[in-house]
Amino acid sequence: MPQGSTSLRTHTYKPGLAWFTTLGSAWVFVLVAMGAFTTSIGAGMIFPDWPLSNGSLNPNGWLSDLSMFAEHSHRLSAGLMSAITIAIAVWLWRTESRSWLRYLAVAAVVLIFIQAFVGGLRVLLEHHRVNMIDTSVGRLFAMLHACLAQIFVCTLAAIAAACSRSWVEPKLSANLQVSTDLQGLGVACCALLLTQLGIAAVMRHSFAGLAIPTFPQSTPDGGWLPQGWDFRVAIHFAHRLMALVLTIAIVAFAAKLLRTAKLARGLKLGSLGLIGLLALQIYLGASVVWSGRKPELTTAHVIVGAVILTTTFLITWFLHRDVIESKTASTQTSQQPLRTSRELSHA
Repeated sequence: MPQGSTSLRTHTYKPGLAWFTTLGSAWVFVLVAMGAFTTSIGAGMIFPDWPLSNGSLNPNGWLSDLSMFAEHSHRLSAGLMSAITIAIAVWLWRTESRSWLRYLAVAAVVLIFIQAFVGGLRVLLEHHRVNMIDTSVGRLFAMLHACLAQIFVCTLAAIAAACSRSWVEPKLSANLQVSTDLQGLGVACCALLLTQLGIAAVMRHSFAGLAIPTFPQSTPDGGWLPQGWDFRVAIHFAHRLMALVLTIAIVAFAAKLLRTAKLARGLKLGSLGLIGLLALQIYLGASVVWSGRKPELTTAHVIVGAVILTTTFLITWFLHRDVIESKTASTQTSQQPLRTSRELSHA
């Protein structure tokens, strides 16, 4: 990057960049959906090679075979996601004066390449067994691949939010003077959600989705605890217990958001959306068990889980907006400092 190019960097709202980052953060859900569907129908190993599919970028029959279509589409969508992420990083590096945002975009690029490499190891090491836990090395990498996907979703969401008009030019109504308790509760909910999604990834790739075949009880005769225990039953039951903990935490977070008087309307609407998403997720989780794990319901359950995480993360991210941007404002020496929402509210 030539030294003179830094003069082109600003911290102003850039409509083109904002829309592109928003579309990029939306495309990642296509990638998540394709990955979830591929796993749900057991097509993760339909191609034994990587990065090519049966030695080709355009394998024969992939458009007519559902398993081949699911896996190859997932790989193609991942390739497009990589290109979009690189483009976002380059665009930000050339035009954005906030150094933390530029480096966050670089981190997103690093993350997606790590994700691609882990996805490749999932295929290449599938035939190596880990007898101690009765699984394969490939499936261990599949679990890691699923967890990294959620972190990548949040990273892109953070970049898109920081490029939005509501972040760069907060309105008078967007007063984000909130308590540290509310901020901390948001962080706690994000941590719990990531933990739950990690448990879910282990459960899915351990084929434990129906280890407890009844819901809400754990036994056909109405018992709340499973009659017999092994690893698959334990990880499935842990998923249910964490769902209960999350329900309490998210409802408490949403209620506290609604009770906070001086808060942006968008954040309060987001809290109502969280309650609706939570109800939908519980219904989908129950339906997965009741239906015998239908692929479309399982895929929907994964997608809604990612949406809940993203929504919770974005609300929490915006709650920390002034703290994050205060560091930017303090380092602006050659141009007008970026005004925080508190400053704007007194303008």
